[in-house]
Amino acid sequence: MVSQDVFGFIGGALTTAALVPQVVKLYKIKSALEISLPFTLLLLLGMLCWLGYGIVFDLFPVILWNAVGSTLVAMLLFAKLKYGR
Repeated sequence: MVSQDVFGFIGGALTTAALVPQVVKLYKIKSALEISLPFTLLLLLGMLCWLGYGIVFDLFPVILWNAVGSTLVAMLLFAKLKYGR
């Protein structure tokens, strides 16, 4: 592993981990009224763009954490659509 990749792995892990408590809480309380739909959609679109960027430039930390993050945000979007009423 290249030493500068360490920053990518650590930064990606921390920002992706920040999504986990929100997703867990949404599924636990089954309420997503407080979550903004435009925020969730824009975040998912942005993460998918970063994922594409990582794929094009073969940047493994960017690919890994944006794939995981996109999955978590997709779960957030699903919860918003299901429990956001």
